Amino acid sequence: MAPDSTRIAERPTLLEWALRPFSKVRAGEGLVAALLLACVFLILTSYYLMKTAREGMILSGSLFGLRAEEIKSYAGGGMALLLLALLPAYDALANRARRIRLINVSYAVVIGCLVAFFVLAQAGVSIGLAFFVWIGIINMFLVAQFWSYANDLYTEEQGKRLFALIAIGGSLGAIVGPELARLATTYALLPFAAVLLVGCIVLFNIVEAVHARDPSQASVAREPIDGAGGFALLLRDRYLLLIAALVLVGELVKTTGEFVLSSAATQHAAIVIPATAHADLAGTARALAISADRREVIKAFYSSFFFWVNLGGFAIQAFVVSRVMHKFGVRVALYVMPLVVLGAYSAIAFVGGVALIRIAKTAENATEYSMQNTVRQTLFLPTERAVKYKAKAAIDTFVVRAGDTLSALVVWAGIHLLGLSPRGLAVSNIALVIAWLAIAAGIARRHRLVSRDSEVAARKAA
Repeated sequence: MAPDSTRIAERPTLLEWALRPFSKVRAGEGLVAALLLACVFLILTSYYLMKTAREGMILSGSLFGLRAEEIKSYAGGGMALLLLALLPAYDALANRARRIRLINVSYAVVIGCLVAFFVLAQAGVSIGLAFFVWIGIINMFLVAQFWSYANDLYTEEQGKRLFALIAIGGSLGAIVGPELARLATTYALLPFAAVLLVGCIVLFNIVEAVHARDPSQASVAREPIDGAGGFALLLRDRYLLLIAALVLVGELVKTTGEFVLSSAATQHAAIVIPATAHADLAGTARALAISADRREVIKAFYSSFFFWVNLGGFAIQAFVVSRVMHKFGVRVALYVMPLVVLGAYSAIAFVGGVALIRIAKTAENATEYSMQNTVRQTLFLPTERAVKYKAKAAIDTFVVRAGDTLSALVVWAGIHLLGLSPRGLAVSNIALVIAWLAIAAGIARRHRLVSRDSEVAARKAA
């Protein structure tokens, strides 16, 4: 349990006053919250450096006779299979290690892998596919572990207030990372990302040292995260199964929507650069020129799209999430994302058009990266430590990748078997959102019971 913040300091510090426009920060809470905000900022900045490098590697060639776009689509299944083996190993380490050692070892492994990839690339070894699969696992794992740690530090009451503030760091990292990536070559981004992760280790250890000043926190920090494995915990708990279902359906909707957006971007490029372009050329030269021009149009389309998504996500995270969570609570906030998505895909299905699809997807992604992300992390606050570290890791990694894989199958079946248009796929997403709302209702009911049980256990422990 986290200490009562009012015992740590009687008056808010200057830092805490500065943070209060974004959330209700109480006396004694500002330093750790700011350190965690900086830590998740470094994690997301590092990830976007790695992600930028990944795209350059994987899209610059082909493998096994497959185009790069196909490799990206099929790789999700491989990631899910690898996670089936990696997550039990992580559970075994958690059973033996206290939380800060678990984090230190995890980050040391990731940093070592980045250095190894860089050395191999400098030696002329092709690392594109291996790096793509590796980062597809690592990016979710690092974020999941960060929020596991934050869940372990804070009480449910504190987390509901402070998670929205801390998550601002991730929103900023998503904006800064792509811009920093412009400053270095593809392979040079790997050691750059590793250095940022070293900074994360430093911040984690500072936070742990601050919390060690409180005797109750010191005793918890020394205990390993023992208990059943992540998959076992997930399968025997209805609350966790509902959260997993929420994540799975959310991934299905999002990934199917990404296909709809990709189709819109392709259509936009075909309108801007019509088949009659480059009339002064003929044959292959003309086809190549048209293809090159359309590629640049698509690049500009996505560049603008990502900018507005990240900017919108930051604005919602900084000024909306904490207020919604404080006024309405997590159980009401559960419905925000599916209602936004329902409106977005209803507009796409019944109106359509490139501009509307882009606006709808911008609203969807910005809400997911801010409101929905904070709600998901908050759902684990009243759970046991083993759930926060192990079951959460399973949900945030394996279930997400399983959703990506299932979505690829849904899109393939919809296009090739049922002959659906992108707008037809939007209709299928509407049906999924109805299921999403039902799952949210189930989570809200179970969350009330889990929170009550957690409060009773905390009073008994006190």
